[in-house]
Amino acid sequence: MKILVVCGNGLGSSFIAEMNVKKALAELGIEATVSHTDLTTAKSEAADYYIGTPEIVDLLEDGTRRIIRLVNLFNVAEIKKVLQQHLEV
Repeated sequence: MKILVVCGNGLGSSFIAEMNVKKALAELGIEATVSHTDLTTAKSEAADYYIGTPEIVDLLEDGTRRIIRLVNLFNVAEIKKVLQQHLEV
């Protein structure tokens, strides 16, 4: 499973969120490939799930992508909660 963490520039916030997603996945015992990128690149990069804030990932919504919205990219507890909901853990 590939998870792509997306932010506006693909640098700081998505990188920190990527680390938090990896931490949450490890705590849940789920194996996945996680990387981060900017919104423009995400539009052409295939992934099983796209994670980001609603104002960013909603721009990826085209009816074919699985989108996971986070209010706070840095809150590991929230990340775990949404991963459990979306990944059916």
